[in-house]
Order: sequence, then C-alpha cells, then structure tokens
Amino acid sequence: MPEIASCAVKNIKMASTSSPISDFFRGRHVLITGGTGFMGKVLVEKLLHSCPNIGCIYLLIRPKQGHDVKSRLDQLLNAAIFDWVRKNQPESLKKLVPINGDVTKHELGISPLDQNTLINNVSIVFHSAATVKFDEALKLSVAMNLLGTKRLVELSYSMTKLEAFVHVSTAYCNCNRQDVEEHLYPIPADPEKIIQCVDCLDENLLESITPKIIKGWPNTYTFTKALAEKMLLQLGDKLPIVIVRPSIVTASWREPILGWVDNLNGPTGLLAGAGKGVLRTLLCHKDLIADLVPVDICINLLISAAWYTAINRPKGIDIYHCTSGTTNPIYWKDIERLGHEFILENPFSDILWYPGGSFKSNRVFNYLCVAAFQMAPAYIIDGLAKITGRQPRLIRIHKRLQKAVSCLEFFTTHEWNFKNTNVQRLFTELDPNDQKTFYFDVSQLEWRSYIESYIWGTRQFVLKDHPSTVPNAKLRLRRMYYLHRTSQMVFIVLAIRYILLGNKSIRRFWYSALCFLIKCINNATSSLRLL
Repeated sequence: MPEIASCAVKNIKMASTSSPISDFFRGRHVLITGGTGFMGKVLVEKLLHSCPNIGCIYLLIRPKQGHDVKSRLDQLLNAAIFDWVRKNQPESLKKLVPINGDVTKHELGISPLDQNTLINNVSIVFHSAATVKFDEALKLSVAMNLLGTKRLVELSYSMTKLEAFVHVSTAYCNCNRQDVEEHLYPIPADPEKIIQCVDCLDENLLESITPKIIKGWPNTYTFTKALAEKMLLQLGDKLPIVIVRPSIVTASWREPILGWVDNLNGPTGLLAGAGKGVLRTLLCHKDLIADLVPVDICINLLISAAWYTAINRPKGIDIYHCTSGTTNPIYWKDIERLGHEFILENPFSDILWYPGGSFKSNRVFNYLCVAAFQMAPAYIIDGLAKITGRQPRLIRIHKRLQKAVSCLEFFTTHEWNFKNTNVQRLFTELDPNDQKTFYFDVSQLEWRSYIESYIWGTRQFVLKDHPSTVPNAKLRLRRMYYLHRTSQMVFIVLAIRYILLGNKSIRRFWYSALCFLIKCINNATSSLRLL
C-alpha cells in the first residue's frame, strides 16, 4: 500500500496558536449559507478548529428529502472531516445552530424569530449557497445565485453588528475575457430585468431563449454569478462586502484531511470516470493551464478576507482571485500523465475496464473515439447483459458521463490569465502565525504529491473504497489489462481481415508479398543445403 494511504485517513492538524485572526473571531457570531456543501463543510470545520473561541455559527439549511434541518445538521457532522473536532473539541459542536431557510424563497424562508436572532447577533456573513451545475435551468440558477444573494443583502442591512459580508463567486464569471483583473467588470445585462424576465416567462419558452439571454457566457452558472456581482455593486454600497473568486475547487491539500473531497464535480468526476475505465477520451487542449485550487486554500482565504475587511473597512468592494494559474500553474497534460500514473498505482475497486485513453484536441477525432471506445462498448456490454438476464447499466453511465464532460469542454479548451495581486498582498498582511494556520500561498503546493492524494481521496471518500480493498483492486486491474490487450489484438486482426477481404488490390499485394517471402525462405534453405 502506498505511503499516501496512511496519510489519507488522518487529519494533519497544526496546533492552534494565538493569532490576530483567531482572536478577532472570539465571541463573534457567524452566518453561513451553503454550509452543507463541499466548501461549506470545510469552512465550518476550519472555524471550529482554528477559531476555538468563536461564538455561534448559524447555518442556513433547508429541509430536504424528508429530513428536517436538525437531521441535516447531524448528517453534516457525520462527515469524516469532523472527526478531529468530535475527538478534541466536542463542546464546540454545540456552537452550530441550524436555521430553517431557503435562499430561493421570500425573505430566505427564515421565520421572523430566527430573523431577529440573526439581525441582533451576526457579525460575519459567508455566502456560499449556490447551484454549481453548469447546465442548470436559468430559472433555478437565477433563483439561487441571483435572487438568493439579493435577499441575503437585504437581510444584512438590518444586522446591527455586521462587520464583513463575504460573497463566494467564481473566477469564471468573467470568462468572456482572457485577462481578468481583481475588478468588477461591467456587463450589459441588468439583474433586475433578468429576474423579471425569468419570473414572467413560461419555462419552455425561457429554456428556448436562454442561449440568447446568456450570450457571451458558456452556461447559466457563470452568467448568474456575474449578475450577482453586479447586484452586490448596485445594492451593497453601504455594506462591508468582499468577493472571493475561486477557480476550479478541488480536494483538500493539507486539511481537514489530506485529499478529502465529497462530490464528483469537475476534475473529480474525470478522475473517477477514468479510474473506473469508462472515460476513454476527452476534448481538451493539453498545453493549457488547468487552474485548480485546493478547497482548504479557498477556505483560508475566505476567513482571512473576512478578518481584513472587518479590521480595515476598505472603501468599495475588494475582490480576491483564489487561483493557481499565474502563481503555480499545472497543465492539463500534467493531470493526464499524473492521473494515469497514480490511478494504476492505486486502482479503484470494481473497475469496468482497464483505465486508459487520452485527451484529444480535435473535436471530430474525439467524437469518433467516444463512439468507438465508449458508446459502442456500452451498447455491446448492455446488450449481452440483457441476454444473460443481468441489469444493463453502461449506457446510462455513458450518457451521464458525456453530459458532465460536455459541460466541462469550454473550460478544458480555453485558458485565462487570472491576476491575483490582492491575494498576494493580503498574505503579506497576515501575522506569521496566521500565515501558517490560515495558509493560502498556493506557490508552496507540489502538484505531483497533491494529485496522488487527490486520487486517493477520490477513491476513499467519493467512491467509498476502503484502503483494504487495494490488493483485490490490483488483481482485478491485472485481469482487465490482459482482457484489454486481448480485445485490442482481436480488433486489429478483424480490421486487417476486413481490409483484406474488402479490397482485391490489397489482397493481391499481401498475397504477392507472402509468396515472395516464402520464395526467399526456400532459396535460403537451398543455399544452406548446397553448403
């Protein structure tokens, strides 16, 4: 078992030391939206661990699938990332207070009593609630990403103790520009008019005209995130607002657990698909920068930005690009190479085929590879499954995978230059203790070891493959290798046979070549006999 395996299940915590940031949060109450999401969970854990004297942490949670907010909070705390807190600071878990609400509803769906509690107590707001689905319907995307932000701003104006409003945006809200500064850029669409348009139009009609509405942006996610920033500028001029724009948020680098990730979004889905053997090809320009940023880097920047905004009260809205491309770039070709290497070293359980394939830069060639190496095998294997009475599943997996991959193509075939001057400046403003505890200097990240831990984390935390399954997984990988090579040989033989049978000229050529070879062998044999 690789050394990374022993690290992947441990929290690599640094001892809490007195620091200006930790001291600032002493006794202060915080409101977090999106606390049950990937980034939200890490934010909650980090605040509890590194700011042990924090006041209450209010979590805006909506009931879901028959579970009330208390049940959903219990589910949240069952995540492995809270093991350290449960063991070392169990009392701090009582500081988490669930607030029944929904950002898509009027007044965030919060009761008057809970609104009163927030208004009188909250000092810091972290707004990370959003739909991150790239292909989300415009109506829901507007309700979550735009209207939700507007409603939270309106509530924040009533908060008597508010010192910082931290809005989590995305670096790609300005993906219509190649060089992106830490600025608020003008966009032609008006947030209020978009809200009115979405509210009054029939959903089918709205879906049909969505491409025209979001023209200039690749999807509803980046479009509504850009609108939300414009709305903050229009409505929040008297609030202490700061915007953090992460790029592609991936597994944790150092904490709360090495390589921790809990979803299949973005590159995690690509690694899982490739590791299972179902993703064989991807449209991607290998020489472009893949702007990945570990989730703990993002969370530390969020907390540091909140502290700096509250202490310094800057004029206007400060913006921070939480990115890696300009400071410590990794390229898609590196992800392809390292991903393949570490997937073979730490194979996933129950792989469906031998992991392989590659990135393709030509759209037509990539489509042909999808048809030949993903679609055709899926239909063949599912056909055999039906004949033998088993449940077919590969066609469904293939369609879901292709839908997810198609949403990523824009980001794997384009590159941006995200300036992060404000981030670098903020890091220099931190106390040396805070630079260690709330680190976000991505230049220190070593990509090779990070990708290894990322793959291990995907294996363990997303696919739920226990470390003990590695030996059996390697055995299955070896079997799949031989099956893979055998199928390749059969394919080559059949292709040659088809070519020979289908073209008389080629058949005559090979026949002549074979006769010439036999004649040469006979002549050589005769010469040896004479000697």
